[in-house]
Amino acid sequence: MPVLSGRGSFETALRAAAEAVEAELAHCLPEGSGRIGRVFDAMRYAALGGGKRLRAFLAIETGRLFGADPAMALRAAAAVEMVHAYSLVHDDLPAMDDAAMRRGRPSCHAAFDEATAILAGDALLTLAFQVLAAPEPIVDPALRTALVLGLARAAGAEGMVGGQMIDLSAEGADLSLEELTDLQARKTGALIRFACEAGAMLGHAGRAEARAVAAFAEALGRAFQVADDLLDATGDAARTGKDAGLDSDREKVTFVTRLGVDGARREAQRLADRAIAALEPFGARADLLRDTARFAIARDH
Repeated sequence: MPVLSGRGSFETALRAAAEAVEAELAHCLPEGSGRIGRVFDAMRYAALGGGKRLRAFLAIETGRLFGADPAMALRAAAAVEMVHAYSLVHDDLPAMDDAAMRRGRPSCHAAFDEATAILAGDALLTLAFQVLAAPEPIVDPALRTALVLGLARAAGAEGMVGGQMIDLSAEGADLSLEELTDLQARKTGALIRFACEAGAMLGHAGRAEARAVAAFAEALGRAFQVADDLLDATGDAARTGKDAGLDSDREKVTFVTRLGVDGARREAQRLADRAIAALEPFGARADLLRDTARFAIARDH
């Protein structure tokens, strides 16, 4: 198992980011009663109270690397987490992965109902763009526009939605490794890349710096997905907090079915090493991001 260079520091930073984004989400998410209150409750159920907040951490930590305003980075991190929460709500629906559990508790549609879960996911997605487009705390309109555009590309038909469409259409199909890599670059990698790019944009990174961050994010996203496939194949549902074995049940090609368990582990390590190498220009300032790559393949949930 990879050894984190500063385990205590990384875990402390990850926990602090999770707590900060939880508070920001709680502030941004609507509350109410009456007939509309049910969808507000479902949004909060889906977005609050769980998860590693790894994508949020990437936005915050990449922003810190480039000296971005912490309030701006936190707002971008919250938007990323809203889109991630929306994607999980919709992925869990009976028409998609039909998952009963998420983060150790009933999935949103199981806790509420399918129609409410769909609406809650829709509302989380649109709220993400609302909070990015607001004039505070990100004052510069050109920067807000760039962030909104980047998130739209990551979440839309060329990114997450396209990846999910490929995933659904490929059930029972024999995808090549190249096709599988493209699928996951869209479905999982696109939002991870945007989280890193958002921090770089907020910190006004130069072109060479932005390219290094993009290379890190691409390799990290792939490593994260290989590790996710390993968890689905070999993990314990009590630890992961979600249904295990769904990929096998739905006859999906994964990195584990394509490479085998040992091969997938080697591939995850190779990709984590590539992500770490991409950060070489930043020296010790990027140690927490390096530890993120190590954590991504060492996690057990």
